[in-house]
Amino acid sequence: MKTLSKIYNGLIFTFLYAPIAVLIIYSFNDSKNRVQWGGFTLDWYRDLFSNELILESLMVTLQIAVLAALISTVIGTMAAVGIFNMNGRLRRAMESLNNIPMVNPEIVTGISMMLMFVAIYRATGLLQPGFATLLIAHITFCIPYVVLQVMPKLRQMNKHMYEAALDLGCTPFSAFFKVVLPEIMPGVITGALMAFTMSLDDFVISYFNSGSTAQNLSVTIYSMTKKPVTPEVNALSTLMFGTVLILLIIVNVRQVRDLKKQKERR
Repeated sequence: MKTLSKIYNGLIFTFLYAPIAVLIIYSFNDSKNRVQWGGFTLDWYRDLFSNELILESLMVTLQIAVLAALISTVIGTMAAVGIFNMNGRLRRAMESLNNIPMVNPEIVTGISMMLMFVAIYRATGLLQPGFATLLIAHITFCIPYVVLQVMPKLRQMNKHMYEAALDLGCTPFSAFFKVVLPEIMPGVITGALMAFTMSLDDFVISYFNSGSTAQNLSVTIYSMTKKPVTPEVNALSTLMFGTVLILLIIVNVRQVRDLKKQKERR
């Protein structure tokens, strides 16, 4: 059974990652032919970084990802603290509501937010589809992931530490930053990295809320595929895959370290 299990897992991972491996290999192909290998080259990466459209989209992507990660981390951390301090039934209800956006199809979220922005724009003249709507959309779908990362840290924290800080003269504000925040900081950092990764990788919600003035890389790549695909897209996809992979490794390493620290404390 163990041998069959290993073979089965191997086939699954091969099925999942073989296309990505082919994409990475052909990003170094010296030929535009997507089937025939013409030798090793870095020309497609050089052409990629001289493409103004891609560079502009990359800048928008990084700006949106960084801002969305920072803002959603602040809001998500405050939301997690608020949910944690609720009573049992209300807390469970709020946690369930927080999970809905993560299991909800992205196309539903994207279209609903687009309709909301269009309604606001027609009524007030504000929030024309562009950078602002794209940023708000990304912040919205990133917040639940931050809450999900911070909540376990709040459960692991000794709540009497906060009460002791208040007894010793701290204000609720200073007690939070001196006692609570350092305890939950690993979850906050993990949530920020997760939010950055999700924002960097999103396409569906971005497609419906970016407008024509602020398109991120995923939307730009989609528009490029309507024409014959050049190996520049392979090079760009390889760089995006590498970036997301590095961030996920960082998140997993942090989680392993946190588990080790918890075991040492026990």
